[in-house]
Amino acid sequence: MNKIDWIILDIDGVIVGEKVGFNSPHPHPKIIEQLRILRNTGIGISLCTAKPHFGIKSIIESAQLNNIHITDGGGVIIDPIEAIVVKQRLIDSEIARKLLEVFLANDVYVEFYTVDDYYINKYQKSFITSKHTQILQQEPIYITSFDSGLEVFDITKIMPIAIDESEKNRIAELVDPFLGALELRWGVHPVALPLQFGIITAPGISKSQGARDIHEASGVEFKNILPVGDSMSDWQFMELCGYVGTMANAPLDLQNLVHSKGPDYGIVGGSVNTHGLIDILNHFRPRINPLPSPHSNVKMPLSESGR
Repeated sequence: MNKIDWIILDIDGVIVGEKVGFNSPHPHPKIIEQLRILRNTGIGISLCTAKPHFGIKSIIESAQLNNIHITDGGGVIIDPIEAIVVKQRLIDSEIARKLLEVFLANDVYVEFYTVDDYYINKYQKSFITSKHTQILQQEPIYITSFDSGLEVFDITKIMPIAIDESEKNRIAELVDPFLGALELRWGVHPVALPLQFGIITAPGISKSQGARDIHEASGVEFKNILPVGDSMSDWQFMELCGYVGTMANAPLDLQNLVHSKGPDYGIVGGSVNTHGLIDILNHFRPRINPLPSPHSNVKMPLSESGR
């Protein structure tokens, strides 16, 4: 039977819950300790999230996860501790400008992102800004106009934020003419409901592509990777791998897919609020294989920007 050399973890619903002060906005110390111990044995541990790397900085630093991570929904592959960007896939600046103009003309709250910062029009500052600043743990940079000068930004993501389902549908209609040149997905955050976050990226970006980037950069075969997710959208990267884990708070359909792998390769742990990730790690503990050098701390050169 194969060994586990690398672990890919979704964040919200897996290591971060919705019990403020217990496992939100930061993972419980028991989870951080487990991740730190594993990483210090040489196991690669990549966080996988639609957030930018600065939104998960505290987790990466406290757990000492000094390896590459999947951020911006797969748009940026980065080791923030070593300040190494392995890949960044950029939105065409002219397309970004046109879409941002459409959003502003239709009074849609919108942010755009580079690898290290995010920006909003200063006239849109609102309760949404405060809520998202709390989640990302970093203030946006306020600018006065989106109609010129965007060519100086390497834009990795555009994020319109909807206050309800009707607003979400309206935003989708505005984005529709741009589809093909851009992709739109949606996400939520448990402490920001009912807000819904649009994730607009260049084509071909996904968590599954991010998992492929981890495989390529680390040299670890998919059969030796354990991903843990909690939503059906996570299955897109989980199904690539030899082992899988999910949580008791995951949808039943995802739990069934994990069970279909058999007990040697798939396990459903407890809820995020009962440290279910530890159940998964304990189940696979005999298969978790500390990596020899050079994988114990993968260092990659700057790669293509992917315009």
